Amino acid sequence: MTFSSYLFYFLSILAIYSAVMMLISKKPIHSVLYLTLTFFSIAGHYILLNAQFLAIVHIIVYAGAIMVLFLFTVMLLNLNTEEHSPKPVFVKLIAILTGGLLMIVFIGIFRGYDLAVFQDPALSQIGLVKNLGKVLYKEYLLPFELSSILFLTAMVGAVLLGKNEQI
Repeated sequence: MTFSSYLFYFLSILAIYSAVMMLISKKPIHSVLYLTLTFFSIAGHYILLNAQFLAIVHIIVYAGAIMVLFLFTVMLLNLNTEEHSPKPVFVKLIAILTGGLLMIVFIGIFRGYDLAVFQDPALSQIGLVKNLGKVLYKEYLLPFELSSILFLTAMVGAVLLGKNEQI
């Protein structure tokens, strides 16, 4: 086994562990921090797939912006109060039944799945910033420019709506 295989298994175990801990954590701040760890381990998977641009965007957007928003929301709402009613046994049984059915569906989907058809991700060069830029600015130039005009219009509209004075 190569180093990238060991790194893949480590990041996978870390992502699954932190996702489960996010779900079972009692304190909201701990859940947010475990979710951040999950996002970073997923970004590590993107790097292993040779998609560096996607990994950086994932870290900036999710682990940076959205997690800061979650942290401020949790801190402002003060969700640390212990006011939750116990769930009825019926609801717990339905949740277990639904999770079991979902697991059966996943087993049915992935039973005939052949992993040998995939090529080595290190051979793929599509995730590199240079190749992504070539595709974006050659084949998709018009949609890229139209979306930039749309974003600029949305920013100007947001600034005008945010002002207190009449226009």
